Amino acid sequence: MLTMGAPASSIMKWLVWGLLASSYAVAQVQNDPTLDHHWNLWKKTYGRQYQEKNEEVARRLIWEKNLKSVMLHNLEYSMGMHSYDLGMNHLADMTSEEVSSLMSSLRVPSQWQANVTYKSNSNQKLPDSVDWREKGCVTEVKYQGACGACWAFSAVGALEAQLKLKTGNLVSLSAQNLVDCSTERYGNKGCNGGFMTKAFQYIIDNNGIDSEVSYPYKAMDGNCRYDSKHRAATCSKYTELPFGSEDALKEAVANKGPVSVAIDAKHSSFFLYKSGVYYDPSCTQNVNHGVLVVGYGNLNGRDYWLVKNRYWKIFATQINNVLSGGAWVAQWVKASAFSSGHDPSQGPGIKPHIRALCSAGSLLPLLSLPASAYL
Repeated sequence: MLTMGAPASSIMKWLVWGLLASSYAVAQVQNDPTLDHHWNLWKKTYGRQYQEKNEEVARRLIWEKNLKSVMLHNLEYSMGMHSYDLGMNHLADMTSEEVSSLMSSLRVPSQWQANVTYKSNSNQKLPDSVDWREKGCVTEVKYQGACGACWAFSAVGALEAQLKLKTGNLVSLSAQNLVDCSTERYGNKGCNGGFMTKAFQYIIDNNGIDSEVSYPYKAMDGNCRYDSKHRAATCSKYTELPFGSEDALKEAVANKGPVSVAIDAKHSSFFLYKSGVYYDPSCTQNVNHGVLVVGYGNLNGRDYWLVKNRYWKIFATQINNVLSGGAWVAQWVKASAFSSGHDPSQGPGIKPHIRALCSAGSLLPLLSLPASAYL
């Protein structure tokens, strides 16, 4: 078993591993012994351990396949064929299908565009750039682990900003509260996926959500432990923006605050991204991952969306020898229809920015915005 946090579904995980192991055994694929040192170094860097030898063999083969892809991509990058490079991060022993199933588990409602209520003002002059982090409306990035709770983090992120704007207090809200309590009644399934509008509806019906401090994240499903004594915020309503309308998204981000969005994040180029201008032409309108748009701007003549994401981590021992255990690295995404870029101003400890998650000229998600929050 991988020691990287609780899985969204242990049955799914072992099934995937079993299929991988058996398929590799049938093919009699062998590990490349010249990579032994690098494999051991990678395992040490990311604290990876395996309880079964067969599992390590299967993971090693996936890792080698990803390594080959990364090296070929980066060779092409060095020749100017790509605008971004890839890296062997802590997800490099997983397939893109596994990463998507464990971490990107949106359950998109069948009628999610039936109640678009956002009123746009096309005559309004909007600022050239917006970054809600600069206004103190964005909490730190939390690593979601091997749990498909992206929908919960996206929802609490939008509500945290509204709480800050209304009360002046920036409080981390409990994604675990949503994972455990906004369940079957709302069409959500905890670590096996959910959707942001359904999370907002739970908070409305429940008349509140607890703080992260009182109800910390566990990266696994649990019994509902909501306690109104620890209520940190509530939501009166939410607004859905028109599908694929970047104009409406820009206006909402400028005037209202961070907005929950859904994207297509199933590609290996996304979870193995390292730095540079990210663009994958194979991106589709089949969304599977919830994130939070916290701003927009223009970098070197290219428009972008600034997006908060929760995939990546590194270990504190790699940053500061005084520390021990794991430390999460903030990962921000700059998303535009066509191109992306790295923001060097963020300093150490901040994952390089990305722009460009979608193709076909638009961001392509459902957009949801909580209308008000209060203590």
